[in-house]
Amino acid sequence: MSTAKQAAKKSDVHVEEEEAVDEGATEASTDEVSTESASNGKPRKRVTAETLATKQREISVSEFFAKNRHLLGFDNPRKALLTTVKEAVDNSLDACEEGGIVPELWVHIETMGTNRFKVGVQDNGPGIVKKQIPLIFGKLLYGSKFHRLRMSRGQQGIGISAAGMYGMLTTGKPVKIISKTSPRKPAHYFELQIDTKRNLPEIINGKGEGEDIPIGDKGHKYIAERGIEWVAHYPSDEGHHPELKSGTRVTIELEGRYYRGRGSVDEYLEQTAIANPHVTIHYQDPEGNETTYGRSTDQLPPEPKEIKPHPYGVELGRLVTMIKDTHATTITQFLTESFSRVSPSVARKICETAKISTRANTKRIARQEVDSLYQAIQDTRISAPATDCIAPIGEPLILKGLHHVVPGEFYCAATRPPAVYRGNPFVIEVGLAFGGASAAQKVPLDSLTEMLGESDARTLRQFLMSSFDGIGSAGSEAILAESKMGTRQSPGRLSKEEITRLHQAMRNVNLSEGQTMQVLRYANRVPLQFQPAACAITQSVIGMNWRSYGLSQSRGQLPVGPVTVMVHMASVWVPFTSESKEAVAGYPEIARELRLALQTVGRKLAMYLNARNRVKQEGERRSIFLRYLGEVAGAVGVIRDYDEPRRKNLYEKLLGVARKKTAEADIKFDDRGRKVAEDEIDLGENVLIVRHDAEPHAK
Repeated sequence: MSTAKQAAKKSDVHVEEEEAVDEGATEASTDEVSTESASNGKPRKRVTAETLATKQREISVSEFFAKNRHLLGFDNPRKALLTTVKEAVDNSLDACEEGGIVPELWVHIETMGTNRFKVGVQDNGPGIVKKQIPLIFGKLLYGSKFHRLRMSRGQQGIGISAAGMYGMLTTGKPVKIISKTSPRKPAHYFELQIDTKRNLPEIINGKGEGEDIPIGDKGHKYIAERGIEWVAHYPSDEGHHPELKSGTRVTIELEGRYYRGRGSVDEYLEQTAIANPHVTIHYQDPEGNETTYGRSTDQLPPEPKEIKPHPYGVELGRLVTMIKDTHATTITQFLTESFSRVSPSVARKICETAKISTRANTKRIARQEVDSLYQAIQDTRISAPATDCIAPIGEPLILKGLHHVVPGEFYCAATRPPAVYRGNPFVIEVGLAFGGASAAQKVPLDSLTEMLGESDARTLRQFLMSSFDGIGSAGSEAILAESKMGTRQSPGRLSKEEITRLHQAMRNVNLSEGQTMQVLRYANRVPLQFQPAACAITQSVIGMNWRSYGLSQSRGQLPVGPVTVMVHMASVWVPFTSESKEAVAGYPEIARELRLALQTVGRKLAMYLNARNRVKQEGERRSIFLRYLGEVAGAVGVIRDYDEPRRKNLYEKLLGVARKKTAEADIKFDDRGRKVAEDEIDLGENVLIVRHDAEPHAK
């Protein structure tokens, strides 16, 4: 009996095991079906770690930016054309100033086809040695400015080589460079492209070595025969044309779109002339029109000096790397040699706070000790960095630059004392011009016709607001109402008669009442033309209460009035919000200095406007007095039975009283903002007032 039970029990166990196997097989088959159904009936291949490893490779920086060129400002054809000119001009100005040469630039843009242009920028700088030319123009992240702390326009070593890469990607044409270092040495000519996979230049001409151009007449003949573009002589009104002793010219053919108005090459060069009054620019646009922006001074800005990093601007990770790479043997020697404003006594104080020996070996210092050292640096009082590494424009030259380019009746400027953010010194400068006519009222009829034809705006209202600085919603509606045109009309479909009406309305309508403030933003003398809303400069201007200074302003908007404000930030390292260098980041220290500088020029503007309004009001009072003085004198003469001489004498006395009571109507200002009278009004230094009856003279 027991044997039968055991056999039955074994049989049950066997059955249970088979059922379990069947269930497992069923689940496995279900998984296989789902895998097959997900891959259209084919079994999915499992990828091993070894297979994945074979697909990994290093990404070249030029290959990355070729796919992400929008990060560098090449996100649309219009912006790409401007960015190319901007990067070449910035490099030329830096080279000239470092060489101690008063800059003279030639900017040529030539139409090569539909949406294709050839951009040539040449300078009279010191030139470039042959070995460096391919690396400067054919390799990204290569330059002399990234690792040094001194003010310069370029910072990253990307711009001009990225412009050449964009030209190669869109047209397939190489970048052409000619550089001359001396009239007694041959010039060097290269045609090159960027190998984006290796981030290295590929030299096309001269069997991969470039070409040397002979000096003298042979060189001129060589250039002419090969069609190499080069301006050999300075322009001159006199018969003598001096020859360029040195310089560099870069030519890039690229896909782009040329527009006038806001955000254009024309506007960029005009704004560059304001912030760089020592520069002469000869500009030829794609239509062959030539414009020269002449310099207003021959004085070069002072040369900035390179400084060491300030301890407050170094983060913990950077401090660890610096200690690892230093050749100093002791921690005190490291602190005094690697940082600015750290004397032996300051270094000793830092070590005492960190509880580290001043003789501690830099090669044996532990990570915890580095943490203590970093915290001790933050807790130790260290002087602000030196400011001779910065070359601000200066208030007198800001006034000259603004008056040279921006029309107006009142100009003032203010330069703040140097300040520091993250250990980097910087200076904020502000210039203000009041009373100028809107750009819309100065545009010629033929230029307006071309702008309408080239515009991508959908409506006339959008065209007016996006093409001209200072025209807001009210101004555009006033122009359209005057021209009897609809706000929804398309700019590209206007007839000649409608364009003429629009042009006439733009000249006749008073735009000063609805004109919004024009803000010119600069960083290290370079105009910033895009992303204004993301920029700390624009945010500071909008955040100001301009009503306190005599201007109308709605909440969260730019003030209204014929005002142009120029704001310049000079620093050893400008904190841009992106690689395209279009907006300044809003550090609290920077925002504070911006606010204080704007308040300074705002107070000067308010004083001028108040004085002008008083003159106007007293003039109106006097006109009312003069209107009735004759009748009053006559009536009194009749009552008192005065003869004609006594009546005239009474009139003269009443007239004297009226003039005395309205004496402010006779006030006139000189060109420095001071009253031409015994009782002067003090508008402060660096003020320029333009009298329409005479040219102002600089003091």
